[in-house]
Amino acid sequence: MAGFWGKRKREEEAAQAAQDADLARKAEQALVAADERIRTAGDELSFAEAELGLSLTKDLKSALDAVRTHLREAFQLHQLNHDEIPDTDEELRTRNARIVQLCDWAEDLLDEKTAALAESIAKVRRAPQVREKVRSDSERLSARLPQARSIIERLSSRYAESALQQIRNSADEAEQLIAFATHGADVAERRRAARQNEEANLALETATEAIRRVGALLDAVEDFEIEALRAESTLAEVVADSRGDVIAARTAPKVPAVTEATAELEKALDSLEPAGSRNDPFAELTRLRTANSALHDAIAKAHYRLQNPLPSIAQVQHALDDADRQLGVARGLISGHRGWIGADARTRFAEAERLRIDIPELISAEDTREHALAGARRVAQLAAEALQLAQRDIDSARPQQQQDWGGGWGGGRRGGGGDVMGGIMGGLVIGSILDGIFD
Repeated sequence: MAGFWGKRKREEEAAQAAQDADLARKAEQALVAADERIRTAGDELSFAEAELGLSLTKDLKSALDAVRTHLREAFQLHQLNHDEIPDTDEELRTRNARIVQLCDWAEDLLDEKTAALAESIAKVRRAPQVREKVRSDSERLSARLPQARSIIERLSSRYAESALQQIRNSADEAEQLIAFATHGADVAERRRAARQNEEANLALETATEAIRRVGALLDAVEDFEIEALRAESTLAEVVADSRGDVIAARTAPKVPAVTEATAELEKALDSLEPAGSRNDPFAELTRLRTANSALHDAIAKAHYRLQNPLPSIAQVQHALDDADRQLGVARGLISGHRGWIGADARTRFAEAERLRIDIPELISAEDTREHALAGARRVAQLAAEALQLAQRDIDSARPQQQQDWGGGWGGGRRGGGGDVMGGIMGGLVIGSILDGIFD
């Protein structure tokens, strides 16, 4: 048996030795790779500083300084592993694991910071192409300015000033932005030649954004003409629909809301500009749609009210009084048997009292009176459920008490009565303690 355990121990030692040797190789390889990564990161930093400037590369510089500082520990640990002082296996294992950890951290940090600069460096390399694109886009967009001015002039003779507010100055703004973008491209080129790379990048970015805005402005002018024609077509359909709704409203229930909404829709129809005059189809369409929707809602509400009459204040108050009576009965039973009432009954009773608080504020307004009636009925239901559950809890305690009471006559009866009263008094005391928990 001793031979078996000795063999197993030798196998475990051999496996551990193999793992330690593998960890030592990983530590040496990690040190070499980290040292090479530091060298390449230094080259990348020098190139990035020349291309981007110091402010955009300060994160990479800080990371490189931190890596060089912490890797000194890794090289010191490696030196300790190979000096003349003997080390235990555990010491060697701990040092090698720390070396691998430090080297992995260093490479991950440098990869993260250099990747963050990759896009900026790519922009710098593309700077000549970007400048040429800004200039070519400026020429192309400048050729669209006369057409945009022509569209605005044509629309001005057809639509009201309020309709053209969003595009009235679009051509002038586009012309100014084109001049700004062209100037920005020239500034970027001069700054790049003077090796002021940060300023050159900023100028080129603003020039590119200006060109994007010019394209959006000119597209909006051309799209506006299409949208205005579409609004006019839709307006004609809404006008016809609204006139039909005014006629249909005559057969709707005669309630103030329908009468008022009909008058508002007729007013919106009368305010439309005559055919052939300069109008604002967008504003007219919005105003007409709003009045039309209001009439539809008023008629639908009137029909609903005919099928579902609004409860009177007296009805809601009667339901609320009934709920209060239910609450009073439940409150009395629960308060009188605090130690015997379970969580279900108390939870329903607490929910009923919470709902009861908000009901009075909902009674007077017609829009919320139905909610008040439903709330009162819900309070009564919860109070009834709480009462039923509380009675069940009380009944479940009675058989044991009756058995104790009937345990004997004479002295036994006297002792049984003491047990019952002790249970009742104990229930009251425990109930008063737990009352704060369940309430």
